[in-house]
Amino acid sequence: MASINSSLNSPLFLVLMILFLQTMLSSGSSSFSIKEATVHDLQLAFAKGQLTSRQLVEFYIEEIHRLNPLLRGVIEVNPDALYQADKADKDRKAKSPGASLGGLHGIPILLKDNIATKDKMNTTAGSLALLGSIVPRDAGVVTRLRKSGAIILGKASLSEWAHYRDNNAPSGWCAVSGQGRNPYNLSADPCGSSSGSAISVAANMAAVTLGTETDGSILCPSNNNAVVGIKPTVGLTSRAGVIPITPRQDTVGPMCRTVADAVYVLDAIAGLDYNDKATIEASKYVPRGGYKQFLKPDGLKGKRLGLLRELFDLGNETFFTKVFERHFNTLRQRGAVLVDKIDISKFAAAYSSNVDYESIAMAAEFKLAINSYLQELVVSRVRSLKDLIAFNNKYSNSEKTKEYGQQLFLDAEATNGIGKKEKEALLNLAKMSRDGFEKLMIENKLDALLTPFASYSYILARGGYPGIIVPAGYDVEAMPFGLCFGGLKGSEPKLIEIAYDFEQATKIRKPPSFKH
Repeated sequence: MASINSSLNSPLFLVLMILFLQTMLSSGSSSFSIKEATVHDLQLAFAKGQLTSRQLVEFYIEEIHRLNPLLRGVIEVNPDALYQADKADKDRKAKSPGASLGGLHGIPILLKDNIATKDKMNTTAGSLALLGSIVPRDAGVVTRLRKSGAIILGKASLSEWAHYRDNNAPSGWCAVSGQGRNPYNLSADPCGSSSGSAISVAANMAAVTLGTETDGSILCPSNNNAVVGIKPTVGLTSRAGVIPITPRQDTVGPMCRTVADAVYVLDAIAGLDYNDKATIEASKYVPRGGYKQFLKPDGLKGKRLGLLRELFDLGNETFFTKVFERHFNTLRQRGAVLVDKIDISKFAAAYSSNVDYESIAMAAEFKLAINSYLQELVVSRVRSLKDLIAFNNKYSNSEKTKEYGQQLFLDAEATNGIGKKEKEALLNLAKMSRDGFEKLMIENKLDALLTPFASYSYILARGGYPGIIVPAGYDVEAMPFGLCFGGLKGSEPKLIEIAYDFEQATKIRKPPSFKH
């Protein structure tokens, strides 16, 4: 009997079942296919009576039950998701002619499990230490999502503690749900820390998802899982109620199958939240009328795009070189000006240092931020970083403390506030951004800087700048990769125009194959 069970649970069996059952799928409506449907498609189906929110939620729950044992992209399904769906259907029927509902009304969304929800679900950051803890309130972005009519479908998995426990921990692993797997190549890195958000939306286990980024955590998993990721300007979206690393770099953003879907989500979550002071300053960047107006078919026309050839010098990887050259030609054909006669020496020199200032600042900032978050919890078995370290030592088997360590935690615990060393690090980080990215953008009158994959996420992270990554191709092992567009603070409108036009001209994304 044991041998039968083990064969049924084997990855090969699960893959074969997934491929077989894909042909058997039913969306609950013979006239409408849910798989790969966009937010606009879904809203149209609602309006035409081809689909209900209940059918949609039932579809995604079924997909989670089918795919998640293999992919582990979802930590928890919201027990109230069907109730919320029924309410959305009732509201839709009751609405008077001409009245409008929220942009995400009736749309199910998965949240990375470091985003607090004041409901029947946990908010754990993937750690067993926070199972059963109770948050004081919904995160700011969740309040906005509920107001827009979105259905909170559940929580997506992540690299534990947003990959800030130890650098030896693999991307996509957390103690609560195990190792997340890339649906395009099950043996490959899903990247993190918003791994589950990318895995789940790529594999059609949700309509849209939300991730967070401190340095690369939206852009990298989006790159590796063929989805669109928007890393907003720091403060454009509220971080209140989000388990922190550093308020200086943390940001919350959409991870979706299309640029338009990501923009629908961004419209819902961007804006002022008095529980996050950074939004007071950044709310000036939110355009009147929202971001959907920038989904333009000619968005690349006249845009000046910085192309530092050295960043695309990938050595012997001639495959990538050919693909990116093809994309550069597409950008030109769509009316963009590629500015490639740029002296990279000054730019590179600005970031040249033997000292890792980001790590120095982040360690101290993390201790202050996580202690504050834990102390505000209504119920919790841990109240400080010191408690977390002790928990990981006590439950080392479950938390894999011996295998993966917790050195980042230990380094942070050894700090004592923002002292002379940390202030020097912060000054140097600000100088790097000012003399590097900002000077490059301003002197060359650039609308965006092109970078391959998520390789230069640190440039955007350290300065709090926005970036959008769009699927750009698949390598010989079927692994997706993207092209990233980065800009100055508040430049989301231009980046959306650029990313949307590029996406519409190339249409690279395809559903995953679930292969090893």
